[in-house]
Amino acid sequence: MERLAGQRILLGITGGIAAYKCAEFVRLLRAEGAEVRVVMTAGACEFIAPLTLQALSGERVRTDLLDTDAEAAMGHIELARWADHVVVAPATADTLARLAQGRADDLLATVCLATAAPIAVAPAMNRVMWDHPATRANIATLEDRGTAILGPEQGDQACGETGAGRMREPAMLVEDLVGLLTGSGPLAGVRVVITAGPTREPLDPVRYLSNYSSGRMGFAIAAAAARAGADVTLVAGPVDRPSPPGVERVDIESAREMLAAVEARISGSELFIATAAVADYRPVEHAADKIKKTDEGERALRLTRNPDILATIAARADAPLTVGFAAETGDVVAYARSKREAKGVDLICANTVGHGRGFGDVASTLTVVSAGGERTLGPARKDALARELIALLTDELDARCRPAERLKQ
Repeated sequence: MERLAGQRILLGITGGIAAYKCAEFVRLLRAEGAEVRVVMTAGACEFIAPLTLQALSGERVRTDLLDTDAEAAMGHIELARWADHVVVAPATADTLARLAQGRADDLLATVCLATAAPIAVAPAMNRVMWDHPATRANIATLEDRGTAILGPEQGDQACGETGAGRMREPAMLVEDLVGLLTGSGPLAGVRVVITAGPTREPLDPVRYLSNYSSGRMGFAIAAAAARAGADVTLVAGPVDRPSPPGVERVDIESAREMLAAVEARISGSELFIATAAVADYRPVEHAADKIKKTDEGERALRLTRNPDILATIAARADAPLTVGFAAETGDVVAYARSKREAKGVDLICANTVGHGRGFGDVASTLTVVSAGGERTLGPARKDALARELIALLTDELDARCRPAERLKQ
């Protein structure tokens, strides 16, 4: 079966030694039924000949932005509109920086800026370059815009060093794309509800109580679940983040709105992941007009408890596999254990905040606490952590939620 039949994939090849792998990548994409067009940077042409990719793709390879033949028909716009998906492989450190900056000074960068199609990048570079804060910041920027980050892998590198930075193998990239473009994967057919970000509890029309949650972890988990084939609903607090591809997004403000949105969508779901930093309390009174400053040195604020969304869902007769998050400043694992038992949830993912570590950090570590013990994920970027967590939860679903159905697949 050709799993990518009819899909139009624009492959952007940049100037890294891993460019040689793209010959096999194009061959495999064509074998899966995809139409493939190739754009190469000047650096890529130093590592592999355009004629090789032209023979394998069956299409003319494009290399120049200012191509008089192509630009008569606005060639870069035509390519941008043609693609169902854009894949940049290998994506060098320079390429990631230029994409993050929105540059348009060569054909590939211009196509990426002009396309409405989803973009995926397969990073490949020296391990020190991959770990550099500038590269991390560029990856975070691209993730925030909805770019899929495929890899990199650990292993031996052309420079003689060993570590993270190897481009994913072509066969693995094909599987990634099959999941992205067709919705197939280990969670195909599984309905997942995820909460992310903070809530805001209004004091008056211009003020509210909230927290520093960025929503980054929840959005990364939603993206990873969607790539695994799940039908994902993301209930998001007020954060300025683009929706992950293939995810239904529901925007809310307060804790009570979040609970209502989750309860309206949880029936029939098999997995509930509560990453949102929900405000524990809200003001008893919501002033209709802006609260004015007075000469008094103090002002009392009365608070009342918000509903516990995680515990409410876990207590349902039709509760799915429930996963909570515990962000604490100290004694994190012990708190997570007690929280899991008190709320009656299946797993709690514990992480540390404060002491120089914040909600918006790109990298993190999770300790997953269950009845069977603990497992540590990371330290890693949150998109990598999200993939690890989804893999772990897939195993949990296989073992606990629908073993009979899975065995039939």
